[in-house]
Amino acid sequence: MENRTEVQQHNKEEIPKEAIRIRPMVVEDIPMVVAIEEVSFPTPWTTESFVSELKDNNLARYYCLEINNKVIGYMGLWLVIGEAHITNVAIWPGCRGQGWGEYLMLNVMNEMRKLGISSITLEVRVSNTTAQNLYQKLGFKPAGLRKRYYSDNMEDAIIMWAHL
Repeated sequence: MENRTEVQQHNKEEIPKEAIRIRPMVVEDIPMVVAIEEVSFPTPWTTESFVSELKDNNLARYYCLEINNKVIGYMGLWLVIGEAHITNVAIWPGCRGQGWGEYLMLNVMNEMRKLGISSITLEVRVSNTTAQNLYQKLGFKPAGLRKRYYSDNMEDAIIMWAHL
């Protein structure tokens, strides 16, 4: 795996804007994306899942957040009838709490708006108040509950929506 300590030692304000890039995910990104996925979620997506999303799912859009050419985060969405459904979003643990998740989501949400997408949705664990707070800051509002949504512990998910 790539050396991630270089990225972990920088605050967002210290990194030159030209060193930060959000771009479409490519197959070569998958090993790092899976590494982030594995340290972020109790039931992580597999390499095969990401390959299938990139190669076989015409509705899928996946983006990577890079700093100095190193992937530190990613976000995936499915575009369905004018709406975007966030499938996953995560930041490498050493880079969390620095505003990178918000930065990634804002930029991808702006990209969706340019594509004519009118609203965006996601599910979030009831216990994940940190993520819920970020989503609310970005304009998402709770709209319902999916009972026993998460297969690892049968936890409920809050459905959240935002208009773009």
